[in-house]
Amino acid sequence: MPGWKKNIPACLQPDQEGGDIKDLFDTKLKPGHAAAFSTDCDLPSTHEMVGSIGMQTTYMGFLDYRKQEVRDLGINPRECSFNPGVFVADISEWKKQKITKQLEKWMEENFRQNIYSSAMAGGVATPPMLIVFHDKYTTLDPLWHVRHLGWSPNARYADSFLQEALLLHWNGPFKPWSYPAVHLDLWERWFVPDPSRRFSLVRPKSES
Repeated sequence: MPGWKKNIPACLQPDQEGGDIKDLFDTKLKPGHAAAFSTDCDLPSTHEMVGSIGMQTTYMGFLDYRKQEVRDLGINPRECSFNPGVFVADISEWKKQKITKQLEKWMEENFRQNIYSSAMAGGVATPPMLIVFHDKYTTLDPLWHVRHLGWSPNARYADSFLQEALLLHWNGPFKPWSYPAVHLDLWERWFVPDPSRRFSLVRPKSES
């Protein structure tokens, strides 16, 4: 049964009338697929954001094609990548295919051979996922993963586009609980203050 695999604090559903998390949970994966992702080449608005912040959208941005082991994979370096910040996994199929062991193999290989790109556009979790799931994943509706909100304190999506989004992801260093960051008003709608008061939002001091 497919299930919600990853939900980090920098993700949220933008509006109560937007995406129902149950719809994501109920995503139907193709036979033999252990996971579903949205690709990095899926929406024009995402293309514009990626271009403005200099992000990569292809395998070349994550793997070092100077290494023979990477070239031996036979993956076109210009092929569109995907972002694993949000995905749906069929746990039974995941275990059947020993996906975790496959991922660990490529993580260990990177430790030995340094096969990840020096211009890597994301965290170290992405390259092994790109390798293991190449041509073996179901495509998610891209509105379930509107991302790159945390890569620049200045680059913003159009409000009209964000109203269509089903889930927002502040991937990158500019998190919405800190400052500066973009689209803070959307994130703060869902912020629940820490009852222990050990965590507080970072916001600019208002001018007196």
